[in-house]
Amino acid sequence: MNFNPVRALATATLMALLGAGCHTVNTTETAQPVFQRNLVSEKRVITDASLARKVQILGVNVSDGPGGFLKVQAEVQNTTGRYQRFAYKWEWFDKDGNLIEGPAAVSIIRQVEGKESLFINGVAPNPAARDFRLKLYENAR
Repeated sequence: MNFNPVRALATATLMALLGAGCHTVNTTETAQPVFQRNLVSEKRVITDASLARKVQILGVNVSDGPGGFLKVQAEVQNTTGRYQRFAYKWEWFDKDGNLIEGPAAVSIIRQVEGKESLFINGVAPNPAARDFRLKLYENAR
């Protein structure tokens, strides 16, 4: 078999491109964390099966922040091996279940690397908010 410089260059380029798409992160954390998360029981409504296969909520932590403002933190994981973009939006409700309108009702675009997880933080727009809803959207362009 003869050496073909065009084939060799094409093969090297292809290998470089394939290698550039792989990105992994090794992490470490304490085996016995000093914090205790207040993970809440949640109800999930899946209306976009495609997104649900790519980005999943692992858990939701709730606490009261300064001034009595409700703080919520959701851990989101990319279940695929590829970079994923998504949008999310918090909705806040008072003690009677009424939606609280405000500037917090805008969608925020995030991205997460393949097989990685991240935390999404939300803070209620006022102290009257006692409950929440987190919405995830796939089309984040």
